[in-house]
Amino acid sequence: MKLISGNMKSTNRDIPYKHYKHEEKSNSLTIILPGAGYTTQAPLLHYSTGIMLEKGSDILLVNYNYSQEEVSSLSADEHTSDVQAVIETILKANDYTDFTIVAKSLGTIALTHLLNYPKYHAAKAIWLTPLLQRNDVYNALLNNKNQALCIIGDKDPCFIYEKFEEIKNNNRLKTSLIEGANHSLEIEGDIFKSIEVLKDVMVKIDEF
Repeated sequence: MKLISGNMKSTNRDIPYKHYKHEEKSNSLTIILPGAGYTTQAPLLHYSTGIMLEKGSDILLVNYNYSQEEVSSLSADEHTSDVQAVIETILKANDYTDFTIVAKSLGTIALTHLLNYPKYHAAKAIWLTPLLQRNDVYNALLNNKNQALCIIGDKDPCFIYEKFEEIKNNNRLKTSLIEGANHSLEIEGDIFKSIEVLKDVMVKIDEF
């Protein structure tokens, strides 16, 4: 396994990234888009990375580290531009034809807009705790045409029952509602139940 770490200069900031490459050439790239405070080293994304590596996919961790002030004023176009700047840097030097995008929370904003690019029309999309309160994210899930998986907890502030019921009608989208799970897909006050939830989510991602 080869690891390449770097920083990509976007419009207003440097975006750190890590690129894991198998020794044998892979045509598959999994792009990991973290949350605002939920990094690629946090459990859901750390183990998702491990699963996709075991499947033979190379990995791109887009490690943006926005401050709270930046997040509050960050536009969808600006966020997507930051992410796309890193991706394009990697694609210039690598010939990938198969894409999976795993996005958590804030990352689902960029995922929403990346899927409009022709390059990602056939990408697999994994939505972890999507921001259903945002119309762009909700409409992307509602009208999703990609092979996609959406997982959210019913104790997540971003969970909206009526919107979730609507997106469940999209037969291209597999949905999973985790009872009692918060925005980190954890059960508050119950470590062992949280570990069970984590395992269940990883099984779903592996099977997807």
